[in-house]
Amino acid sequence: MPAHEGRTYDAVIVGGGHNGLVAAAYLARAGRSVLVLERLDHTGGAAVSTRPFGGVDARLSRYSYLVSLLPKKIVRDLGLDFRVRGRTISSYTPVEREGRPTGLLVGGGERRTREAFARLTGGDTEYRAWQRFYGLTGRVAERVFPTLVEPLPTRDELRRRVDDEEAWRTLFEEPLGVAIEDRFTDDLVRGVVLTDALIGTFADAHDPSLRQNRCFLYHVIGGGTGAWDVPVGGMGALTDALAATARHAGAVIATGHEVERIATDGRTAEITYRTADGEGVAAARHVLVNASPQALATLMGDEQPAPAEGAQLKVNMLLKRLPKLRDSSVDPREAFSGTFHIAEGYEQLAAAHDQAAAGELPAAPPSEIYCHSLTDPTILGPELVDRGYQTLTLFGLHTPARLFTRDNDAVRDELLKSTLAQLDAHLAEPLADCLATDVEGRPCIEAKTPLDLERDLRLPGGNIFHRDLAWPYVQEGTGRWGVETRHANVLLCGAGAVRGGGVSGVPGHNAAMAVLESPVG
Repeated sequence: MPAHEGRTYDAVIVGGGHNGLVAAAYLARAGRSVLVLERLDHTGGAAVSTRPFGGVDARLSRYSYLVSLLPKKIVRDLGLDFRVRGRTISSYTPVEREGRPTGLLVGGGERRTREAFARLTGGDTEYRAWQRFYGLTGRVAERVFPTLVEPLPTRDELRRRVDDEEAWRTLFEEPLGVAIEDRFTDDLVRGVVLTDALIGTFADAHDPSLRQNRCFLYHVIGGGTGAWDVPVGGMGALTDALAATARHAGAVIATGHEVERIATDGRTAEITYRTADGEGVAAARHVLVNASPQALATLMGDEQPAPAEGAQLKVNMLLKRLPKLRDSSVDPREAFSGTFHIAEGYEQLAAAHDQAAAGELPAAPPSEIYCHSLTDPTILGPELVDRGYQTLTLFGLHTPARLFTRDNDAVRDELLKSTLAQLDAHLAEPLADCLATDVEGRPCIEAKTPLDLERDLRLPGGNIFHRDLAWPYVQEGTGRWGVETRHANVLLCGAGAVRGGGVSGVPGHNAAMAVLESPVG
C-alpha cells in the first residue's frame, strides 16, 4: 500500500504546478502533513524547463518564461535557491518610416531612451508623455503589489491605498484605450503601451469589460516596479527549488497520480485518484486545488463556470546566431535581449483583433520575442555557448482558441509561417538561415497553440491565466484570501484564484495562509 494511503493529511494538494508547490512548502514548514498529487511524471506545470530539441543541450522555459509577479517575500520565507536577472533593455520595436528601417529602443539609460524617442517621433513630446504615464503606473505598482500577499482589500480600501484619483480612473475605471489615445499620438508608441494589456488576453483597447485593463495592471505592478526578469537556469529552476524545499520540510510529492474526485463534508475530505496500478483514496482535512476553476468544478461534481479561452501562440527556437537587423543602428544583442515587438503598432493591433474576432487569422500577426540566453547563458551547454548559439522565445497575440478548432495542426503551421514572415520583414537575413538543427537535422523550432496547451497542460481553452484575470480586491463570492470555494475545506490555489495568473506563487501563498488561519481541522 502506498505510504500516503491509510492516513489523514492536514492538506492534500491537487496538482504540482508552482502554486501547489508554494502552498506545500509553506504548510510543511509550518508543521502540517502535506501530500501533493500530480498527474504527470514531473512537477512544475507550465513553469518547467525542458530540452525540446533532440540531441541538443538547450534547456528552455517551454511555456512560462519571465518572472515579475513572484514576491521576494515568498523567496525569502521559503529560503529558495532561486535567482533572477534584470534586463538592461526593456524593448525594441522595429518599424519602417518614410521608406527606411528604424525603430524604438527603450532602455539602456534615460539619455538613450530619450534620444530614441526623438529619432522616431521628431521631438520630446512622446517621451515626456511616456515618463508621466509610467510614473503613474509605477506609483500604483508600489502601492498595489504588496497587497497581493495580504488578505483581500475591498475596492474602497484599495482605492484609498492607491491614493491617486487620476491613476485609479485610468487603470480601474476607463478602458485603457482612452488613456493611451489621450496621452500619446505616435501609433508605434501607442502600440507598445497597449501590448501589456493583451498578453494571453483577447480584447480590444476599448473593451467595456476592462479585461484589457486587468491584464495591463498585472503586467505593470510586478515587484512594485513592473520589471520583468529572467529566471536564472530557466523557469524549471524555480519549480525544482520549490519541490526540493517542500520535500525537505516533509511534504510527500506523488507524481503519476491523477485525481478524479473530491468528496467533502466541510471538515474532512476524500480524494480519489488513479495511477498506473489502479485507483486509490487519500484523506485530508483540507484540499487545495492547483488547477483551473473548471477542473475544480468537475472534481467536486459542481456546475461548470463560464468557459475560458486562450489567445496566444508560443514559439521556442534555438539559433546558431542572432539575425542581423535592417535597422543597422541597433545591435541585435540589445534588440533581442529586451522585448522585441513585431507588428504591434496601435492600428495593427486593432486590425489583428478585428480579423480574429471575425474568425480569420490576422493578416499581420502581432508578436513579441526575447532572447533568454543573452541574459542567462546557463540554459545552454558550454559547447553551444562557445559556438554563439542563442535561444528565442516568441509570444503571439490575438490568436484565440476558436481559430484552431477546424484543424489545429494546419492552422498552427499557417500562423507560424505568417508570424515569422512579419519578423523577417525587419531582418537583414531570413530567420530560417539562423535556426539550429537537432540531431536528426530538423530545424530547432516548436510552436504551441491554445489547443496544444489545453491538451498538454489541461489549461481550459488554452487560457494561460485559467480565466479572465480578476481585479485584486474583494468581489461577490470571494473570501478573505481570494482562494475560498463554497466548500469550507476546499480551496483553489491555482491561477484561477483571485490575484492569480502568471508565475507568482501568490495563490499558493494565499491558500496556505487560509489553511493556517482556518478553524477546520
